[in-house]
Amino acid sequence: MTLFDSPSFKNHEGVFSFFDEKTGLKAIIAVHSTSRGPAVGGCRMWNYGSSAEALEDVLRLSRGMSYKNAVADLEMGGGKSVIIGDARTQKSPELFRAFGRAIDTLGGIYYSAEDVGVSVEDIMYAREETEYVVGLSGGKEASGDPSPVTAEGVFRSTLVAAKRLWKQDDLNGLTIAVQGSAGHVGAYLSEKLHKAGARLVMTDINEAALRQIAEKTNAEVVAPDAIYDVQADIYAPCALGATLNEQTLPRLKCKAVVGAANNQLATPEIGERLFKAGVLYAPDYVVNAGGIINVASEMKARQTGGAYDPQWVEGKLVGLMQTVDEIFARSEAEGRPTHEIADSIAEARIAEGQCRIGLRREAA
Repeated sequence: MTLFDSPSFKNHEGVFSFFDEKTGLKAIIAVHSTSRGPAVGGCRMWNYGSSAEALEDVLRLSRGMSYKNAVADLEMGGGKSVIIGDARTQKSPELFRAFGRAIDTLGGIYYSAEDVGVSVEDIMYAREETEYVVGLSGGKEASGDPSPVTAEGVFRSTLVAAKRLWKQDDLNGLTIAVQGSAGHVGAYLSEKLHKAGARLVMTDINEAALRQIAEKTNAEVVAPDAIYDVQADIYAPCALGATLNEQTLPRLKCKAVVGAANNQLATPEIGERLFKAGVLYAPDYVVNAGGIINVASEMKARQTGGAYDPQWVEGKLVGLMQTVDEIFARSEAEGRPTHEIADSIAEARIAEGQCRIGLRREAA
């Protein structure tokens, strides 16, 4: 299948590949939409099995960022980048400087930040070569690591789901199965869930980090594949995407799915099957938008010459929770899966942005 034939390519404005022989950089940047502003989305470094696998991932992630930024009501489009390689053994300052030079050639249509396998420190090396990176750790506008704010948004969304399903304002008495509990977001989220009274069952491929977070949260640890068989009230996928698929769906024993991972649904049909099974699915790109909201404050400060504003971030998080509740309510009232409701909200906002662009062009 060629790039243009891939269903994931649909409506992308551009896809760019970069190679740097000296550092070994192999990167793909996908720009899905700039209708609401420059495309913004993090960089993931992963040891993909093939370049085709990397391309498919970046296309899905890029589209997800357009929808995420629109639903969060941010003046941003959507894009994403991936670096093909082992983040544990192949990272170097020179690699990320080369990545920064690659971003710079796009002239500001895409801004990158950290994601799986990439740290704020890595992005700071890219910053030496380009201004088009965010989520930085220095300067008055810097927002730093977005992971804690991402976790906060997922945590609050979990509370919204608990309120709707169990009519309670905390998580006391609920069991939550956390996949990827030792990751950037998963660890922060696990601590918040524990403090809110949840009983945790968790797994992660990083066994050492998993033991540490399990001790902090009094959690039960299971093997990675066993997490799907846990008798839980809520399943929280916080690792890579597509863990809700044909193989795992029959094994899940939960009433809700609320997690931080991107692209949790292997196909849209999985979302329909969750709905028909009576499982409340919190659309991933909605509930995990806290991190990009945090980054948006940094971009706003950079554009205006101001400083990072935590109150602005808090206001956006409050609005995001209202959207989560609206999606749940509309799903129930309209008899439609939650992912379809979320998509309709995002697509309407993206279309509004495209209309504004068209009107400006006509006026010119």
